[in-house]
Parts: sequence; C-alpha cells; structure tokens
Amino acid sequence: MESGNIVEYIDRQKIVCAVVMEVKNQRLRLLSENNREVKLSVNRLSHRARTGLDMSLNRDKLAETLKTIAQRRRTLAEAVEIGELWDVLNSEQEWIDLETMTEFCFPDDPTPDHEAAVVRAFFKDRLYFKFNHDRFFPYSEAQVEQMRAHGEEIARRNRIIEMGSHWIRRITEDANSPFDGATADEQQEFINILRSYYLFEKESPHSSIAKEMISRAGIDGGENLFHLFVKLNVWGQDENIDLYRYEVPTDFSEKLMAHTRQLLSSPPADSGNGIRRDLTGLRTMTIDGQATLDFDDALSFEEKDGHYLLGVHIADVGEFVERDSPLDREALLRGSSIYMPDQKIPMLPPSLAEGRCSLKAGEIRPAISTMIRLSPIGDILGYEIFPSLIRVTDQLTYYDVNMMAEENREIILLHRIAREFRQKRLSDGAVQISLPEVNIWLDEEGEVVVSKTNRESPGRLLVSEIMIMANWLMATFLSEQGLPAIYRSQPDPKERLYKSDEGSLFQNWMQRRLLSRFMLSTEAERHSGLGLGAYVTATSPIRKYFDLVTQRQIRSVFGLETVYTADEIRQMIQLLEQPMSCVSRLQYRRKRYWLLKYLETKTGQKEQAIVLNRRRNSYQALITEYMTECSLPLSSGIRLKPEDMIQVTIQHVNARKDIFSVFIG
Repeated sequence: MESGNIVEYIDRQKIVCAVVMEVKNQRLRLLSENNREVKLSVNRLSHRARTGLDMSLNRDKLAETLKTIAQRRRTLAEAVEIGELWDVLNSEQEWIDLETMTEFCFPDDPTPDHEAAVVRAFFKDRLYFKFNHDRFFPYSEAQVEQMRAHGEEIARRNRIIEMGSHWIRRITEDANSPFDGATADEQQEFINILRSYYLFEKESPHSSIAKEMISRAGIDGGENLFHLFVKLNVWGQDENIDLYRYEVPTDFSEKLMAHTRQLLSSPPADSGNGIRRDLTGLRTMTIDGQATLDFDDALSFEEKDGHYLLGVHIADVGEFVERDSPLDREALLRGSSIYMPDQKIPMLPPSLAEGRCSLKAGEIRPAISTMIRLSPIGDILGYEIFPSLIRVTDQLTYYDVNMMAEENREIILLHRIAREFRQKRLSDGAVQISLPEVNIWLDEEGEVVVSKTNRESPGRLLVSEIMIMANWLMATFLSEQGLPAIYRSQPDPKERLYKSDEGSLFQNWMQRRLLSRFMLSTEAERHSGLGLGAYVTATSPIRKYFDLVTQRQIRSVFGLETVYTADEIRQMIQLLEQPMSCVSRLQYRRKRYWLLKYLETKTGQKEQAIVLNRRRNSYQALITEYMTECSLPLSSGIRLKPEDMIQVTIQHVNARKDIFSVFIG
C-alpha cells in the first residue's frame, strides 16, 4: 500500500472512492471523491487497487478523477446479476475469492475497476452471498428464503411507518379530509397497529412500529391517540377501554346462540318428572332492584302449627346448563355477569338468563329449595334442601318492600327474622360493616345519575340476611354430606374498631380495611366476617359460576348431577381466579369512571369529607356524598386528625385520566 493507490471504503452504508495520500503505521490519509481528507485504518478498506493516480495533480483534479472512476464502477456494478450467479454457485457451499468471482462476472480481461464493481454489487445486494472483505459464500436456499422474507417484512414495516405517519398527521389536522396515500385496508391496518399499542403499550406486538409512526407524525401517544380514534369513530368519547385491554367477550358467538336456541326448543320442566317436589301452590316472591331482569332467588313464607316455614328457592340453572357443554365452557370463561353503569355483560345468553332460567312471575321453574323451620322468636328448628318446582306469584322491588315494611305482616315477620339472624351472627363474632351504597347509572338521555342506597333498609336487609342464611345452610348441608364445594372462609380481622353494629361511618370505612382476605377451599372452615362455621355462595347461579358449581354439588346429592371431586373443585377455583379478578377490576374502574364523569360538572362545588389518615405529604379523606376517597395536600397552618369533619372544594376532575383533586374549602 503506497501513496497514489486507488482504494474504497464504506461510510454510512455507501462505498466511497479515494486515493491514498500518506501511509503511516497501517493508518491511511486519504482524499475522497468528495474532496475530503479522511484518516482510517487499512482494515476499513473494502477494496484496494494495484493501479494509482498521478499525485502531482492538484487536489481538485484528483477528486474529479476519483468521481469519474466511481461512476464507471457503479455502471459496471449494475451489470452484475447476483441472483443468476447464486443459481449456479449455491450448490457448492464454499468460499469464492474476489478474483474468481470477478472472472465469473467479467470473463474478458477484468481490471481493478471490475473487481471494485463486483464488491459494490455484492455490497448492495446481500441477499444471496455472505460477504467478507474479498471473498463470498453462497447462502443456502432456506437461508435465502428466510432473508428474503425478512427483507420484505422490513420494507413493509418502513412503508407502514412512512405512510402511517403521513396519515396520522392528515387525520389530526382534519379527520374528514380524504387521504389518497393509502388504501382503505392499509388505513385499517394503521388503526389496528395504533389501537394495539394504545391498549397494551410495551406488551403490544406492534409497539416499536407504532412508536415510530407516532414520533414521525409529531404527536404524543396516550390521550392524543385516544382522541384520534374518537375522530375516526373507532371509539366513542366514553369508550370502555378495559373491555379491550382485558379482552372481555361482550357478545355470544353465533354457534353458541344456535346451541342455546336448540336447548330452548325443548319443553320446560314440569311437575310430573317424579324427582322434584311440586311447590307451585306456594305463594312466592322475588325481591330485586327495579332494573333486574334475571331473577335467580325467591322467598316463600308460611305460619304453621306455631312455627314459621321460610322457603328460599334458587333457580336451578344446572337443569339447563350441563357440565362441559358449550354454554358451561363459555360461563366458566366469563366467571360472572358484569354490572356497570352503562352496560351489563351477562354470564349466560339473555334468552336463558332472563328467560328459561329466570324465576319470572306466573312461570313454572325448576329450583333448589331450602325450607327452614323457625320458632316464633326466630330460632332455626330445622331445615331441608331438595329439588323443586315453583311458580313465582309476586315480583317485588326493594322499594315495594320498604313501602310494605310497617303494614304487611309477612314482610314484618321476614324483616324480624332477618334482624334476629344478624344479631345471632354478631353474637358469634361477625363483623358488620354498614356503609351506604352509591348507585351510578345512565338515564335514557345518556346523563349520569348518582344516588345513595341505604343497605339497612327493610327490603335490602331482609334479602341480604336471608340469602346469607340460605348459603350457610347449603354449606352445612354439603359439609354434612362429606362433599367438597367452593367453601368460603375468612380469618379474624386484624383489629376490631367497634362492637356489634355500633360503629360510626368512619369506623365502618376503616374496619373494612382491616378485614382479612377471604379464602376458597374444598373444605368448610369458619367465616369470621359472617360469624358462621361454614359458608358457600349458591344463591346467584344465573350470574356467578361459583354459585353454579356449588348448586351442582347439591344437585348431585339427588342424582341430578355427577359430583365434582375435590381435585376438580380445586382446579375450578384456579380457573376462576383470573376472570373473577378481571370482573372486579372492570366493575370498580367503570363505576369510578362514570362517577368522575359526573364530578367533572361539579368543579368548584363544596363537599363534606371525613379525614381518614395522614400520609407523608397529604391527608386521605372520604367524601361522604359519593363514598369515594381523595387526597388533600398538606396546608400550612392546618392540622387535621382522623375522623375530623371538613369541607373540601372539587378542584379538577378528568375521568379519562382518572384524576380527581380537591382542596380544603
């Protein structure tokens, strides 16, 4: 290597032609075709020629000559058919030196320019040969196919980023303006990529490409992306993003609906099947909220021979939903019906949940009945559980019952029985938490309506306590039969803040924080929170899969069902852990969204609050009107302590961003 030699090197993925001006300890000082001096190592050269230039020429002339040589070599490189060479040479699978490859490409007296042209051609198209300085190795057919697919994917990715970023800018400026740079299918692909990224962020398979599109479009992600979807009518302004994020099914497949229609085409159960007791002559009533359509529990009440006979009748869903049937698998996947202010997602198709399974007035329905014999002072004298047929006579609401609470003897007695049962539970160590329930729903005009319900009203207390009683007795029944079930238990609370049901609103709220987590197992254990020795949930089989499983265990006692083994129950508990966690998050987050949406219109409004505790830089308080917590910044000169009543002013609310800030008013 000496001064005047023509060489080439790679700079920013381009081959540059240069002449050696000086050689010193394997370091070269070069003049490039761009009339720039560069210094680099000999190892950086992609080609070196034996020919040279006259170094007596001035610098501009040298650069001009180099440009001419580079252009000549580019022209020669275009004539090299690398794909055809690979077709001939790939079967050999051995290294080929530059001189030999040049002779393959230019068989008639090749020159250094021809050699350099070969290097340029193979550098530009690296699909077929591995390139290592001055030798080449043909890839196998499988490698070429893989690299070709990879190259196509890269090209496709770059095309999506380029077109997608232009599309985002256009939509951001004017959603109604047509975009001719992409087809409808391509624009839908942009939407799918960005939607996936918005929902799953780093977990999205399109994360990198979406971030690049957004970056080139010059917008931030997050809310800007959400508003883009709203502009495109992909989502509504109040879209429930969690449904997509948690991949919650909101509809039933046509295949499942066809299965349901076939099931419903068979005649309903009647009193002549010989297994069930006919209780259709009993006067029975349902008590539910005004909007309820799926009635899964009913009550009957009789005064007999100096005692009371209380009946709790639960819709026998197992009669229609067979184990491991398509309906059963779908119900297991969902885990529970989901109730949100703006939407209800049922566990079972409505034609079943609100039709054949539902305890509708005037319709004969199969049920699992728990008949409880009570003394006049409310002591339980005995009980019996069996399959039955019932016909509901009265479809009542909580409001109806509250209105009847002081004049209807039956309601008065049921209310008294409920209160006595609660008192017994409290005497046995139950933790009674009495908090008002905030109800949120959308009216016919789509306006948010917020109200508070007193859970201690006669109607709600009556139903709540009698259902707890029924669940306890069904747990006792299954335990005495030696059957595994989804038993619920709960250790003692970490601390008790009050006795019986005498706690203040503050104490009730804080007591809830001190409860131990409930546990699910296949054997009955004490439920400290309820003050009961055994407990299951079986009174809502239309809405909850846990309850359906428990109901099936009861059915198995009467030969109506194959019993679940303990291992099967344990597996069921594991399978339901994820969907039930998802249901809880969805219900909580959607209720909070609509509450904050309501409070967005209340900025500047003053509200009463109770101080809960102090944190490092703030106080935590409970706004009593909405039973929701808020954070209060520490204010100089104001010292607060738990249970202080204060007034706060709503400062800023953003439902979409889950922001709720207040200050002491």
